[in-house]
Amino acid sequence: MKILIIKTILFYYSTLLFGVHCEDGWALVGNPLLHAYPCNNVTDITISFEPGRPPGEENQYNVFIGKSVPRYTKIKLKFDTEAVVTLFDSAKARISVQNDNEFTIHFFDNADSVGFTVRGPVTGTVPYFESLNINTVEYCKSPNKGYLDNLIIGTKVSAESHLKVPDGSCGRRKVEHTELIVNGADTKPGDWPWHTALYRVKRNLIKYICGGTLLSKTFVLTAAHCTSVRGQPVVPETLNVVLGKYNIAGGDLEAQEKTVQEIIVHDNFDAKQLHNDIALLKLTSEVRFNDYVQPACLWFPTAVEKLPNKEKIIGTVVGWGFDQDNALSTQLRQATMPQISDSDCIKKNPLFYSKLLNNKKFCAGFGNGTSACNGDSGGGFHVFVPDVTGSDFANATGAWYVYGIVSLSVSRRDMPVCDPNQYVVFTKIAEYRGWIQKYVK
Repeated sequence: MKILIIKTILFYYSTLLFGVHCEDGWALVGNPLLHAYPCNNVTDITISFEPGRPPGEENQYNVFIGKSVPRYTKIKLKFDTEAVVTLFDSAKARISVQNDNEFTIHFFDNADSVGFTVRGPVTGTVPYFESLNINTVEYCKSPNKGYLDNLIIGTKVSAESHLKVPDGSCGRRKVEHTELIVNGADTKPGDWPWHTALYRVKRNLIKYICGGTLLSKTFVLTAAHCTSVRGQPVVPETLNVVLGKYNIAGGDLEAQEKTVQEIIVHDNFDAKQLHNDIALLKLTSEVRFNDYVQPACLWFPTAVEKLPNKEKIIGTVVGWGFDQDNALSTQLRQATMPQISDSDCIKKNPLFYSKLLNNKKFCAGFGNGTSACNGDSGGGFHVFVPDVTGSDFANATGAWYVYGIVSLSVSRRDMPVCDPNQYVVFTKIAEYRGWIQKYVK
């Protein structure tokens, strides 16, 4: 038996044993079961979880209550999100729904123990106990939550190997000063030298439409929906890219304006659901690197090993998105926010996020007014990776890596702009690193 501790929850393995004959003998087939106590140290209540199930089935677990239950017993269950509960034995009890996410099990015969399956109705969402009450006695006063989230894998149809050594020539600020975006913080020129502004020319008018991230002297990374109409790329000549920009209205002495030679939209971009919402802009001429124009680094999965907190990704989004007055910010703004688990994101707004999230996207934000917003689309979710593993000093040296691309969020009901109290959905760069590197050498 192996003991595995995750987030202070004690898991232990048991194995389903199936024999398969092969030339060299017999081999074990089947996944190990993980067991945990969902109600802290109440050992009479356990759950079993089988990792490795198909995506539509992996958000379920079995609950066992090791107590004898007399006739007429009532067990009341409450979960933190929508759930489907199925009894193991329907001959001795029945279950009914009471209020939101609350269930009652009525026993009409004696039972030596209780067992049932709990499943989230939405793929990727795991319901956790908020209460488990047996005949008015509460057995789950301080329930554990989130302990299965990291075990939900989802759909993965490809994999690739990555660098283990960071690139030392990207993601580094040249201007040394310290100090989307709704209720964000001010920036200073040179803070984000890889952030770019995308403009579209239409009928002799030029309009700011999106942000982007400079990856090399000739390529800018952005969202596919920023560069297309009904899923098809716009004419390259209608786009302009401005680098080294700080003031949205102009007046930047170090700004460089470039035209676009080619728009490369991902082949599988879905304009309705914004799946594969990623594009590259190939510039007609090279940019000149200086204090205000620099490339960002491209995220690679093992970079997480150098972060101070490997369990929680913190990133910064920059842009000229709508501020608290519903107007585009005149100067570049920034907002730092955490990545949110798919489960917590879906719980915030099940109807919206459950249709959009997959293993190539992620949610981030606080849901409290600090968010990326209209005008921040296409910009990067940037994560600082220190040179010294685990360093969290304010003056630590390191590089900024583009971890995601601002894709979409929930709109407000009273106007067609984003709701800053909702999370933002980002395109996950790690899933497209190979695609990007086909073009950006």
